[in-house]
Amino acid sequence: MLLKTFGWSFAVTAGGLALAGVLWGWKGLAIVGILSILEISLSFDNAVINAGILRKMNAFWQKIFLTVGILIAVFGMRLVFPVVIVAITAKLGPIEAVNLAINDKEKYEHLVTGAHPAIAAFGGMFLLMIFLDFIFEERDIRWLGWLEKPLSKLGKLDTFSAVIALAVLLVTATTVATDVAHGGGDKSATVLLSGVAGLMTYLIVNGISGFFEDKLEEDEDEEDGADGEDEADERKPAESGGGRGSSGATVVGLAGKAAFFMFLYLEVIDASFSFDGVIGAFAITNDIFEMALGLGIGAMYIRSLTVYLVRQGTLDDYVYLEHGAHYAIGALAVILLATIKYEINEVITGVIGVALIGASYWSSVIRNRREGHGGGAGSEEKTEVTSGV
Repeated sequence: MLLKTFGWSFAVTAGGLALAGVLWGWKGLAIVGILSILEISLSFDNAVINAGILRKMNAFWQKIFLTVGILIAVFGMRLVFPVVIVAITAKLGPIEAVNLAINDKEKYEHLVTGAHPAIAAFGGMFLLMIFLDFIFEERDIRWLGWLEKPLSKLGKLDTFSAVIALAVLLVTATTVATDVAHGGGDKSATVLLSGVAGLMTYLIVNGISGFFEDKLEEDEDEEDGADGEDEADERKPAESGGGRGSSGATVVGLAGKAAFFMFLYLEVIDASFSFDGVIGAFAITNDIFEMALGLGIGAMYIRSLTVYLVRQGTLDDYVYLEHGAHYAIGALAVILLATIKYEINEVITGVIGVALIGASYWSSVIRNRREGHGGGAGSEEKTEVTSGV
């Protein structure tokens, strides 16, 4: 199972490191290796979140995420995205921006880091909304009950999470965005506009995917009712295996428009997670190709880890993992917004994320022992993923 799931990641790692050694020598090989580790440490919580969403999708869309999605993640976000940022902020054409990235690395680095306030505001607000919607939702299983129970009551107020997010953005734009660490000067207007764009992106993509998901479940419920109770009873054993509810949609997984918008949602999440990795990579190198190769290898492992979590049913076995990942997302969102003004080492971000997920994993183990079963309690019925990587 381990080799089957991580086989492509191992192959890409070997090939990537070999290529780095040939092109840039031992120094380049070390840089690519460090960048790979940086990306994995920063994005471990991303894999948990991805797995929670991916298991709702059918095999076709899972494969799209693991093939087309990895191309977007590696080439789009780690190679093309920084060049696009430079082209927009410096008002350059695409060819000029690419030429700058290759031939004037210092200026290229300066322009990308100068765009950090806008990038951090967009990504920070998007991730903050993911965290807030999770923490304000009423759920049967709670990790930190003393905190989550009262917050879930507040979440009954419509749009409460959006109000909190806007309040955080307003405070950030009027305090943190002045005398920023990246580029200097007052970036309040830039941060405010970028933050609103991040919030709107979340509301649009998440809202549309949720609408089609609910509609699909309603259609499935109507079909179940029309088929009669006897046929519904025959389907019960199959339905109880891998879903989050009793709807037939959880058996075959989301498809069509619902899965398409869920795929878009996943890609925006991945983009938001990659912002800090791309910016942080400049502390190690300003070579666009070293950066893309190192971060791309790390992205491959995140995809493979996502597959592993879904195949093993890990989120069902260790029920607090999603909680830990969402708390890590909340921490990352706050850190992203704080980095508009303050320099925060990426190691701190990675350590906080790993610590929160580790704590939630250990809490899950204790819960399983207390309830009299091991970590594989829910493993009799695993959700199958068709891997394309």
